[in-house]
Amino acid sequence: MTPQNRLVFIVSDGTGITADNFSQSILAQFDATFNRIRVPFVDKVEKAHDAVSSINQAASKYGVQPIVFTTLVNPELNSIVSKANGLILDMFQTFVAPLENALGIKSTHAMNRLHHNADTDAYKNRIEAINYSLAHDDGQSNRNLADADVILVGISRVGKTPTSLYLAMQYGLKSANYPLIPEDFERGELPKDLVPYRSKIFGLMIDAERLSEIRNERRPGSNYAKLENCRYEINEATAMMKRESIPWILTTSKSIEEIATTVLQSLKSDKTILG
Repeated sequence: MTPQNRLVFIVSDGTGITADNFSQSILAQFDATFNRIRVPFVDKVEKAHDAVSSINQAASKYGVQPIVFTTLVNPELNSIVSKANGLILDMFQTFVAPLENALGIKSTHAMNRLHHNADTDAYKNRIEAINYSLAHDDGQSNRNLADADVILVGISRVGKTPTSLYLAMQYGLKSANYPLIPEDFERGELPKDLVPYRSKIFGLMIDAERLSEIRNERRPGSNYAKLENCRYEINEATAMMKRESIPWILTTSKSIEEIATTVLQSLKSDKTILG
């Protein structure tokens, strides 16, 4: 390990997923390579000492301090991990202490509070949305499209399925996705099942070269993956979206998070996003 190639530990009393995502955003600002290790469910003293041992061993082995992001709300556990031989970045204390001062109240210091929501309406809505999105993936079912919050359309392999599931998992939105196929282009119109729900439709598009690469991974050497065919399908899908006044986004260089946020802004479905 070097200063440009560092080991990163994410130590959390929960899953560590939120801390991991946040750490990625921070580390992305630096032109270096980071090897991340998530250490979840550090909710006991023994586990805290095990985490410290792993961090110290890495520091000794590589001769450079690992970077350590922590989200431990228990003061005792936090104190143990803070003594590890690493650059300790305490994410909770960075934000919780100033908020306590501003709000004039103490935080609960309750572990896994974010995830203790299995009985809330929001959680139940999210599970329902995930089930809906799975049932309406890739045009499997046209039933109950009226219940959809959004219907993603696009040709094969543009990112409809992962975006649909992300919208369901993160925002509790019922997201259907529907493939555009050559028969749709020959007719020159939207699939008839989608016409009544035009206001819910959002299109995904991609560069032909990238689409060809993705399809070749799935079906090497097939006509499906040929660059000429990809260009044809993209041109036809783009023309259809313009003709039908369907908003769309080019997904080639965008993350799922960026795609989802653009969809939400377009449909005004996320009340946490201004615009």
